[in-house]
Amino acid sequence: MYRNLEECVVNLEKHGHLVRIREEVDPHLEMAAIHLKVYEAGGPALLFENVKGSKFRAISNLFGTIERSKFIFRSTWKDVHDVMALRNDPMKALKNPLKYIRTGIAVSKALPSKKSGGSSLAVNEIQISDLPLIQHWPMDGGAFITLPQVYTEDPEKPGIMNSNLGMYRVQLNGNEYKINEEIGLHYQIHRGIGIHQDKANKLGRPLKVSIFVGGPPAHTLSAVMPLPEGLSEMTFAGLLSGRRFRYSYVDGYCISHDADFVITGEIHPGETKPEGPFGDHLGYYSLTHPFPVMKIHKVYARSNAIWPFTVVGRPPQEDTSFGELIHQLTGDAIKQEIPGVKEVHAVDAAGVHPLLFAIGSERYTPYQQVKQPAEILTIANRILGTGQLSLAKYLFITAEERQPLDTHQEEEFLGYILERIDLRRDIHFYTNTTIDTLDYSGTGLNSGSKVVFAAYGDKKRDLCTEVPDVLRELRGYGPARLVMPGVVALQGDEFKDYDHAREQMRGLCEALQEKGVVSSCPMIILCDDSEFVSATLKNFLWVSFTRSNPSHDIYGVNSYYENKHWSCDQLIIDARIKPHHAPPLIEDPDVEKQIERFFVKGGSLAGVL
Repeated sequence: MYRNLEECVVNLEKHGHLVRIREEVDPHLEMAAIHLKVYEAGGPALLFENVKGSKFRAISNLFGTIERSKFIFRSTWKDVHDVMALRNDPMKALKNPLKYIRTGIAVSKALPSKKSGGSSLAVNEIQISDLPLIQHWPMDGGAFITLPQVYTEDPEKPGIMNSNLGMYRVQLNGNEYKINEEIGLHYQIHRGIGIHQDKANKLGRPLKVSIFVGGPPAHTLSAVMPLPEGLSEMTFAGLLSGRRFRYSYVDGYCISHDADFVITGEIHPGETKPEGPFGDHLGYYSLTHPFPVMKIHKVYARSNAIWPFTVVGRPPQEDTSFGELIHQLTGDAIKQEIPGVKEVHAVDAAGVHPLLFAIGSERYTPYQQVKQPAEILTIANRILGTGQLSLAKYLFITAEERQPLDTHQEEEFLGYILERIDLRRDIHFYTNTTIDTLDYSGTGLNSGSKVVFAAYGDKKRDLCTEVPDVLRELRGYGPARLVMPGVVALQGDEFKDYDHAREQMRGLCEALQEKGVVSSCPMIILCDDSEFVSATLKNFLWVSFTRSNPSHDIYGVNSYYENKHWSCDQLIIDARIKPHHAPPLIEDPDVEKQIERFFVKGGSLAGVL
């Protein structure tokens, strides 16, 4: 395996997985725009050899395809997969100890290795302004690190085995940050670093932070892995790289010996500064909010260091491959964590966090006279209370009966639920709760609602395969278009405010009630552009579930409450853009023209698209 990022670059180029860009490239928007085009085309990793304003090279699209990602980790993939399976089911080792000898050896070689005498990195001091300061989207607040490995230790139990390695975005300049003296860290208090910061605050002392950038690709992936209890990120980094994580301490800060760059500094209790905006993974900007500020101690770079980066935006993007890698390595872990769960799929096209599809079990059903959701409701509560899954707003859950189901077959899975859902019984709301901090569809930062659609039992309806006449004939609405069987996009006026919207929806529901509910069309999406929403399944999933807050934006024909349970005969989701939503990410047309020079004959990327 690769001892450093340089070895990975050389090997990828040798096997046709990497292209060098020799022309000068502007880190202000150009590098990101090039990356986005090449990623969308399924192209190679990109090594930018001439970054304007910096002596350092940069690399992107390293994990741009699942095939390339697995190629990078090909020599350790099986050992890692076996270790993860063993953590999920330790009885396997007891039942077949000889089979798992290799796994035990792999783990023993993965333990972090502390080196004496300091790191050679520590002699190459630089400043933040020397780095490739890459701005990705036009409205971004500055340059960001998008593939950092942020390292902290438990202030009460210091040491590498009580550390946290996470990927939290880092703003390098802009806003009120003093260049070369301060940078911004964006994270939530429930994350590993947040727990460490809370402990440091209570002790009344600053939290020491080390930010590693680059190094073996395994170290980058380790920073995003949801690991089982007892397996540290540093051990996993060694396991996946096939080589122990090597480190030492300089001035009390942990220094990775294999990173390309290390930034050290402190977060002081109660000190924040505005961070953002930033083009984020939901396809919109996350706006400016106060987040912890890190006071720079020192910045180091290895000789011939390479700056890795990715571009975050409307999915799919490079972080989609991260998600797939994680799923392949830990796919069975959710079954161990939540009994009865067979599968949970965070839908990438909807920004991952807003929408979950799940398959559970219905072992209570034999004791019921009527087939209906029972156990899957219990499972739904467990899902929405588990880790990152708790950020979801929409959960569609069912259980297999006569036919196998696959949550990754998104249209078929949603269609299966819509065929079976009882809209008077199977919709369950959670109001005034937490959602993703990056989701601005709610009532405030990190605040919104959730809804569970839990359907099980016999098929109740055939889904429409064309737009019902009653939806074509509605006055005051734009064209209605079929999205998929059972789902129609209806174009509405621009959203003004919720008082006006409720009045509009009352009129729409009454009009549909008068014309007669069409049971074959259980879901209507009210949107700004029905042509866009119906053009692809990805557009439908993105618009519908990132632009709506269930408690505020779900309406129903013939809706009513009975014993505090909300029911209806036909569901309407108002997925129009609201005034409080964050703006969507839009490329700069001038930059798009500027980068054409790289793709024409004679350019480094000629023939790549």
